[in-house]
Amino acid sequence: MSVMRSLIRLQPLVSCASSIIRQPVNHSRPANQLLSCRSHDLGKITAVRYYAKKGKKSQKGGKGGGRVEINTSIGSEVTNIEAVRGRMQKALDALKDEYVKNLSLRTSVGSLDSISVQTINGRFPLNHLGQIVMKNPQMYHVNMVGAPQEIPSVLNAISQSGMNLNPIQEGNTIKVPIPKVTKEHRENLAKKAKAACNKTKDQIRDIRNQAMKEAKKAKATVSEDTVRLVEKQIQQLTDDFNGNAEKILEAKSKELLK
Repeated sequence: MSVMRSLIRLQPLVSCASSIIRQPVNHSRPANQLLSCRSHDLGKITAVRYYAKKGKKSQKGGKGGGRVEINTSIGSEVTNIEAVRGRMQKALDALKDEYVKNLSLRTSVGSLDSISVQTINGRFPLNHLGQIVMKNPQMYHVNMVGAPQEIPSVLNAISQSGMNLNPIQEGNTIKVPIPKVTKEHRENLAKKAKAACNKTKDQIRDIRNQAMKEAKKAKATVSEDTVRLVEKQIQQLTDDFNGNAEKILEAKSKELLK
């Protein structure tokens, strides 16, 4: 298309040259007149310069050069990539467990089990101190006959669990009424879910930083290319697990706020 436009713009000059060639030779005519063209024809000639268009940059391999595949067989002398992955997975699993046990709309026996109780002999889960029984979906009982001296500590732990529970003592039994789910309670759980996710991401970042320090120390004995590849794998694991934590938070928030 650009070639055609160029030819069209050059047409007056070509016509002028053709007319000169076709003219009979007149020796009495001055050479400057013979070689001249009409001014309005020359005015039609415009110099045009066409530039090649730049292609769009590839979307793949942005700032970080694209995704890095994890290969645990490379750089084993720098740091244990599989161990780094395992620690990050443990942090992510703890987040999932926290969401199931402590951030559910429906209170379950499992969620009461994990309530931590501070006693004079140390900190114990509630199910180590008493037997938890569901009488009906709106009422749970904690039988404290085996450790009646710990009833005050258990009452305090259940009240402070953040599960919106108000336990009641009757002899050696603690009754735990399950309240109706309110909008305020849903929003409170959603805030706690976000806080738990941020805590998990902090843990993943700490694991990453520790692994990066190990990699930098290895520069004295390992090639820089190997160390750089290991660092990229560590960062890729960090990005992957942070992304998974965000997805889990997103799903939990939808569940709590729907």
